[in-house]
Amino acid sequence: MTQSRMTRRHVLIAGAALPAVAGLAPTAALAAAEMKGASGALHNRFKLGGFEVTTLLAGTRTVEKPTEIFGLNAAPEVFARVSAANFLPTDKAQFFFTPTVVNTGSELVLFDTGLSAAGITAALAQAGYQPDQIDVVVLTHMHGDHIGGLMGEAGVTFPNARYVTGAAEHNHWMGAGNGGFDKSVRPLNDRIAFLDDGGSVAAGITAMAAFGHTPGHMAYAIESAGQRVVLIADAANHYVWSVGQPDWEVRFDMDKPAAAATRRRLLGMLAVDRVPFIGYHMSFPALGYVEPAGDAFRYVPASYQMMLQG
Repeated sequence: MTQSRMTRRHVLIAGAALPAVAGLAPTAALAAAEMKGASGALHNRFKLGGFEVTTLLAGTRTVEKPTEIFGLNAAPEVFARVSAANFLPTDKAQFFFTPTVVNTGSELVLFDTGLSAAGITAALAQAGYQPDQIDVVVLTHMHGDHIGGLMGEAGVTFPNARYVTGAAEHNHWMGAGNGGFDKSVRPLNDRIAFLDDGGSVAAGITAMAAFGHTPGHMAYAIESAGQRVVLIADAANHYVWSVGQPDWEVRFDMDKPAAAATRRRLLGMLAVDRVPFIGYHMSFPALGYVEPAGDAFRYVPASYQMMLQG
């Protein structure tokens, strides 16, 4: 049998001899594709033992002058050096607002509600939930970006829910004369249950005192079938300027020394136990780990670890 060999020269000659096929002849571009703008998912879900945990991006915004928010007790040159080492600008920062839904199999538990009813309901919808499905709303503390989604133009956002918050936190804001609390939380008082350190929201969900950011600020440990994650809420508000620098003062911390002590204690526990955590203001999807780094800590964003939990 005779074998033939096609050379590059033969290919070029053959191609030149072929007639143009309708629709395949080279043409000028009809139009450039329009710009779509930045986008991203509003939810991230993972399995935790017998639970499902879903973080929700209820809002994000660019904030100017982060040096007026973080590192208030840090020298400007130190702030600049730490930021540059982590590829961060010092003139602006991106803030994230991340409520979390835990499906225990018997109840749908929502932790915090974002800045507005519109933001939290949009994120819930993308995650496949409706507000009337929420059984429990847990408020880690009463700052506006955590309670802002409780009420909307149509009234109560979560009509079928019971509400849970720390007793010390609620007691403080009841006497504080705060407009956001009075508008969004006070009308729900007869539906709120109160707990203290170690109190239970539901089986596998336990309150952890994390005072300082506010007088009764709470974190929550979530555990199912030996798997754990900790919601630290606002115990640390930035992965570099707070986790990486636990002694740096944050403008929003009401008791700054107590907040720094809580930050060190909580992050130290997470580092020793190697437990993942969700931080309300961490870069979305707000899930990661913390490890010791000298006298401080380093944030390690989660990659595929939670996907391996069967």
